Amino acid sequence: MQITGTHFNYFMLCHRKLWLFANGIQMEQNSDLVYEGKLIHETSYPQRSDRYSEVEIDGIKIDYYDVRNKIVHEIKKSDKHEEAHEWQVKYYMFVLEKHGVDGVTSILEYPKLRETHEVLLSDVDREEIREFEKDIERIIASEECPDRKLKSKCRNCSYLDFCFAGELTGESE
Repeated sequence: MQITGTHFNYFMLCHRKLWLFANGIQMEQNSDLVYEGKLIHETSYPQRSDRYSEVEIDGIKIDYYDVRNKIVHEIKKSDKHEEAHEWQVKYYMFVLEKHGVDGVTSILEYPKLRETHEVLLSDVDREEIREFEKDIERIIASEECPDRKLKSKCRNCSYLDFCFAGELTGESE
């Protein structure tokens, strides 16, 4: 199975969300927050697609790749889940390296915050990614959906209604 950037991001956020997404239960199309993120992505840098390439390789899709400077540009709505965003672009760099593109860096861009963060890939990161890939494959292949865990990040998740249908969400961890 091909692991995508979305799989990697969801793995960092919630194993249940990863399993549901990978097993065909996709709720993003119903989420206003996801739609807002897409609008920010499409409207923040209108000339970007003229200057940078879109790259699809081994299941990942990089919307903006600066070929000349070897920089992955990833636009996000907020830095609320920055660790997951960082691992997603580290995975992109990892996949590019597997295909002989060395020296790649990434820039996470948060247009609403007017912030950017450079992301680099270390040898330790490469080892962790190999372990994360095994964990992702194990979670996705499982017959059982992982248990839900009520966390503060659940409130803005497109799977909230699915996970908590018919229940009060109560206090979050």
